[in-house]
Amino acid sequence: MTLSRAQAMAHFDMAIPHAATSLKQLKEEGAKVVGFYCMFAPQEVALAAGAQPVALCATKEEPIADGEKTLPRNFCPLIKSSYGFAVTDKCPFFLHSDLIVGETTCDGKKKMFEHMAKMKPLHVMKLPQSYATEADKAYWLAAVRELKDLLETTFGAKITDEKLVAAIKELNAERLLIQELAAFTKYDPVPLSGLDMLKILWARNFVFDRREFTAQVRELINELKRRVAAGEGAFPKGAKRIVVTGVPTGIGAEKVLKVIEDCGAAVVYIENCAGMKQFVSLVDESKPALEAIAEKYLGTPCSCMSPNPRRMELVAEVAREWRADGVVDIVWQGCHTYNVESKVLKDYLSDNGNVPYLHIETDYSQGDVEQIKTRVQAFLEMMG
Repeated sequence: MTLSRAQAMAHFDMAIPHAATSLKQLKEEGAKVVGFYCMFAPQEVALAAGAQPVALCATKEEPIADGEKTLPRNFCPLIKSSYGFAVTDKCPFFLHSDLIVGETTCDGKKKMFEHMAKMKPLHVMKLPQSYATEADKAYWLAAVRELKDLLETTFGAKITDEKLVAAIKELNAERLLIQELAAFTKYDPVPLSGLDMLKILWARNFVFDRREFTAQVRELINELKRRVAAGEGAFPKGAKRIVVTGVPTGIGAEKVLKVIEDCGAAVVYIENCAGMKQFVSLVDESKPALEAIAEKYLGTPCSCMSPNPRRMELVAEVAREWRADGVVDIVWQGCHTYNVESKVLKDYLSDNGNVPYLHIETDYSQGDVEQIKTRVQAFLEMMG
């Protein structure tokens, strides 16, 4: 068989640098930009306000030293990187944002936002502690409505039901497209590497021409169809199949994925926040728009929710459907919610399919790469 990379990936290699250039041009043309750090921020509401939603930089080691001038050194690297990028103006997406939307997913981010609010207009959405009860849903709906009112005031826009419905349809179509793309990694040989899938998912958070993004993903899907038919893969047939879960893992902080694939295994699914988690469910188009948006985002199976059975069920379901040989759970040092939940996930996978599980606690540095490599190699050898 032929081992090769999909040619259509060349576009996504340059997607984020191109996005930075496009954003500068959009700002010069008068566009309004809403920056967000988390997938709990409802992008439909920003779109309905006539603004461009964009993810903010948070996954590189270089700005952490600047973040540590204000934040404790034992903080999660994602928080320190986020703040370091912001305070140095090294993130063009933060620099050009008219409003930053934060959220109360962890105590560290809440306190970081207090410092960040001195730099930019910033709004923090207050999450409930659970997604299970009617009280939780009512609390979050009020938070989404508060964001809607703020965006209307900030941008002088009227967010109508019609605009919300149009935004819902646009993003639902995008979610279905990403689901279609992700299904190709069910094949053996796997036609698309996990690192390339991450690059596509990450680029999606930074693109502004959604029509062009859709066209490029469709071109890749057509190429993958040909690759599957020809038996072409990014890995040899029979390579171990790994599902990755845990903390947000974006470009610049993908070292664990790289180690896994350098060891010869295929990352067939990235469940993490920066991965497929945001695409697995749709906004219900049969319900009132704002309520449906709130319901979809509150259902996000993040470890900040307690208890969090949806994550356990989702990872186990994905492991079955993608025929995973094992699950690797990545946790950043200082991320206590995901770290505590690791034991819960390990036990759940053991009881539901006896899925091999590996917990890796790390940070953004490269100092532990060889140690991680040794553990991954042992994990793969254990599978036989």
